[in-house]
Amino acid sequence: MSEETRKQRVFSGVQPSGGLHIGNYVGALSQWRDILDTHACTFCIVDLHALTVPENVNPAELRAKSRELSALYMACGIDPDRATIFIQSEVKAHAELAWVLSCTTPLSWLHKMTQFKSKSEAKESVGTGLLTYPVLQAADILLYDTDVVPVGDDQVQHIELARDIASRFNHMFGETFVVPKHRVREAGARIMGLDEPTAKMSKSATGTGHAIYLLDTPKKVKKAIMRAKTDTGCEYRPEHASPGVRNLLTIFSVITGEPVAAISERFAGQGYGYLKKDLVDAVEATLAPIRAEYARITDDPAELDRILDAGAARARSIATPVLARAMKNAGLGR
Repeated sequence: MSEETRKQRVFSGVQPSGGLHIGNYVGALSQWRDILDTHACTFCIVDLHALTVPENVNPAELRAKSRELSALYMACGIDPDRATIFIQSEVKAHAELAWVLSCTTPLSWLHKMTQFKSKSEAKESVGTGLLTYPVLQAADILLYDTDVVPVGDDQVQHIELARDIASRFNHMFGETFVVPKHRVREAGARIMGLDEPTAKMSKSATGTGHAIYLLDTPKKVKKAIMRAKTDTGCEYRPEHASPGVRNLLTIFSVITGEPVAAISERFAGQGYGYLKKDLVDAVEATLAPIRAEYARITDDPAELDRILDAGAARARSIATPVLARAMKNAGLGR
């Protein structure tokens, strides 16, 4: 058995909408980078998921965002020689398996998804894709015989659904899919908005001061952090601190690796401006090399295309046999 086969398989992906922010980096990309040598990794740009709200889609912008996200994966340390990086729509097995799984997934399971409830609330019309995209997400994962899915805590329910879908299919048609497990980062799994620290930092948020984006200039990074919402006191102890202060402490901790308790003790008795100033330096130390590497990668579009073509071919070589197995077990084809 080869080293590749002995490794646990990991799959994850990000939708190419909005801009990647520091929460995406600490909750996903940095985790991915750290497991490249210990797992067989497949990381996808899930552009099909962007169609769940089609009225928000600009085709040219979607294509551009998919390329931007691919380059950001690599700029954050996801080495395409040690991981499979590709754009979801270029591997047609994702859409094909999603249909097969949709036919075996009870509608009641989808209606229970909390993200569907929140995203469809108060809307006059909701597309079918918004309801069924967790099935496509399950197909994404199951196509690669995935053992582990590293996610933020808001996606745990969807991974549980993927497990249920895989188990139900296996029960109906015989052993077909590996039943995956989720993995959530212990610290920093949920980074909150700088302007509203009771709400999770969002890629799709509008306005300034909400997030620190990976491609922000140093000036924008400093402005966002220095304007972050805190309080009028001087309380750093996490159990007593306000949500805004706890959020800044969390970001500081996950960026530097320093425990929150040590950071709290170091700044005790000082105004929050001291914490914010040092946090600006810490974040900039992380983002500066990412921006530089992103510029280098995007400066050679032909090489980026070559990497994505190679990644899609590698993904097809894994996904096609799994799709064929599922179709055969379900009695499809000859």
